[in-house]
Amino acid sequence: MKKGRSSFSLPIIIVILLCVLFNLAAWKSAAFSDFYVTYVFPVITSAYGRITSLVGFSVGEKMLVAVVLYLAVVVVFIVFHTILMAIGKLRNNNGKRYLLIRKKSDAFSNILYRVTPVLLAITTVVMSLNCFVLYHCSKLEVAGLPREDEYNLAELTELRDFIVRKCNELSKQVPHDENGNVKFEGDMAQTAIDAMQNISGDYPRLSGYYVKPKALFFSDFMCQQFMQGYYFPFSMEANYNDTMNMLNKPFTMCHELAHTHGYIYEDEANFFGFLACISSDNIVFQYSGYLGVLNYVNNDFYKAVSEKEYKSHVKISDRVKYDNQFLSQEGWQEVEKKAVIKTATVKKAADAFIDTNLKVNGVESGKVSYAHVVGLIMDYYYDNSVLASAG
Repeated sequence: MKKGRSSFSLPIIIVILLCVLFNLAAWKSAAFSDFYVTYVFPVITSAYGRITSLVGFSVGEKMLVAVVLYLAVVVVFIVFHTILMAIGKLRNNNGKRYLLIRKKSDAFSNILYRVTPVLLAITTVVMSLNCFVLYHCSKLEVAGLPREDEYNLAELTELRDFIVRKCNELSKQVPHDENGNVKFEGDMAQTAIDAMQNISGDYPRLSGYYVKPKALFFSDFMCQQFMQGYYFPFSMEANYNDTMNMLNKPFTMCHELAHTHGYIYEDEANFFGFLACISSDNIVFQYSGYLGVLNYVNNDFYKAVSEKEYKSHVKISDRVKYDNQFLSQEGWQEVEKKAVIKTATVKKAADAFIDTNLKVNGVESGKVSYAHVVGLIMDYYYDNSVLASAG
């Protein structure tokens, strides 16, 4: 294959080296990362986010599709070009038809040879500025000062029972449709933005411009991954699964919006999703907020006590169990009908990717970090006594 002049030109090399230095600084200094996320990242969010918010569909999702198609084309072409060269050498083929095909193949090869490094440089810049650096900020301190020890069983028990009671109460108070399902009236995306802005007084990084959460076209595929939402660094968007049960959406929207304001850790985004929802004036959002953390808190409690002890505490009502489903049985049937790949395979691959991505970025607990939200809620619980007074 005849190659053109290398597209790893001096400007591209310089850009990649600057990104390496930028990431090294972020890894070495939390103060550097904090400064960037506080003063620079919001400028990028508001500028780029305003552009991608002009369209109603997920720009990031389209980008992902384009990347998959590009990679597929590259793989197919490499196989084709390799076979073409092998045939030419074996047969010493110099026919006009072969030479024409070879000429076109070499021309396309040169295009890929020039474009790929440019795409690599762009990817490196975007991921460095909008994702990697965020993992090296100082961890969120809800109570102002870090607690000296872990929460104890008595504290966990109190929190767990409180959240279960709130879920049981709200399940009876939220509006329902003629089929008995919880319904939401109004603009859910705007309500999520309002809810996040409502808590920005206590958490200044949450102030400023917000992108509008967008539903994903391939939401059924997201269900197979058991994923509720995605933050796309390449488009600065907060995207959510539109197929999952409605009550998951308010919490997910607020969670993803927290990511767009620099809170990349999953436990922190979960905490802000919870806090924004329960602080909202909308009762459906309040219910979604408590449901959003119910499993994390209840699972921690269940693991910490005996079966007998667990059964002696406040029971989760059947209504709450129904509302707390990721997807209804009927919904799963529809997803499975359309599935190209088995759900078990998709979920396993998605779990491995998420876990690896988090660990590569310094989150040692990987996917388990989602559950660390219990500690943040506990800190908030004892610093403000809001939950206790509300109960």
